[in-house]
Amino acid sequence: MPCVLALIAAFFPRLAIIGLAIFSDYLPRAFGGWLWPILGFFFAPFTTLAYAFGRNSNGSIDGWYLVLLIVAVLMDLGVIGGGAKAKLKKDEK
Repeated sequence: MPCVLALIAAFFPRLAIIGLAIFSDYLPRAFGGWLWPILGFFFAPFTTLAYAFGRNSNGSIDGWYLVLLIVAVLMDLGVIGGGAKAKLKKDEK
């Protein structure tokens, strides 16, 4: 079952956040409340999932969990930047 959740999180991170919010207390344990997961849902879903995984698995963000978090931030920035780049190309035509 964790492998299925990992695949869902990789392709549909917002769906994974909704599933975790409904069926578990995984996100509030990592963040201490609901404000940051809600903001993460809208602005940085990969980062939200990576931070929650690191906090629940290790208790802190260091070592490989820090590397995972940095990769998630880059993925979120890439998704945001990719959309902006496509819009610029569309406007040029």
